Amino acid sequence: MKKSVLIAVVAVFILGGLAAYFYWPHSQPKPEPAEMQVVPSLPPEPEVRQVIETPPMSPPLPALADSDNFMLDALAGLVNNKSLMKLFHTERIIHNIVATIDNLPRRRAPMRVMPVEEAPGKFATAGDESGLTISPKNAARYTPYVRIAEAVDARKLVELYVRLYPLFQQSYEGLGYPKKYFNDRLMVVLDDLLAAPDIQEPVKLVQPGVLYLFADPDLEGRSIGQRILMRTGGKNEAIIKGKLREIKQELMLHLHEKKVEGAG
Repeated sequence: MKKSVLIAVVAVFILGGLAAYFYWPHSQPKPEPAEMQVVPSLPPEPEVRQVIETPPMSPPLPALADSDNFMLDALAGLVNNKSLMKLFHTERIIHNIVATIDNLPRRRAPMRVMPVEEAPGKFATAGDESGLTISPKNAARYTPYVRIAEAVDARKLVELYVRLYPLFQQSYEGLGYPKKYFNDRLMVVLDDLLAAPDIQEPVKLVQPGVLYLFADPDLEGRSIGQRILMRTGGKNEAIIKGKLREIKQELMLHLHEKKVEGAG
């Protein structure tokens, strides 16, 4: 439970995978040759993508491998707070953002690809085994990250994302998605985070082993992105989700649908 709430903002903003997780369909028994029928194959339906039109850059963007200093300067311009900037990791920034974005709708998101430092201190609980809950004091651990969320201008953030989109796309393809569009994944992540339940406090926990889990199976069964939001406390969650809605609204202004043949 030591994930940083900034994952839900910076990761979604400029947007924060790791090695890709692939879905393998269940194998089906093959019919005997006598039972096989020749069925005319139909061309696949074109995939609809939410496409961003990236304007020509002047000066041109740096190479992805050389983009860390560029990204740090861009982030500093958005956050405008030196102490808060210390929360960011300074290497492979775009890769870590893209990898984290890719993971947020999944069950887990390894810390090694997070674009920011972990929240300080230990996860705070209240009560005992018979009535374990998240302590109200736990929300304070996320204050610096919430301050970043409040400070970032959604319009400027999305404008930066649009400008740098070729680097995000290149990094996403490097994760193992050569025919996928990173912005499609980002839209999935935004919708998933905004679908997180508005947490009702106190939040009950169980501890079957080393880790704390939500006592409610529905909450524990949610994506890692949603669980991160819910663990930060009701007030923090509301602030973060409000910023995510602003980001999505701004992002939609830059999108148009495009059908892409053979994009599977």
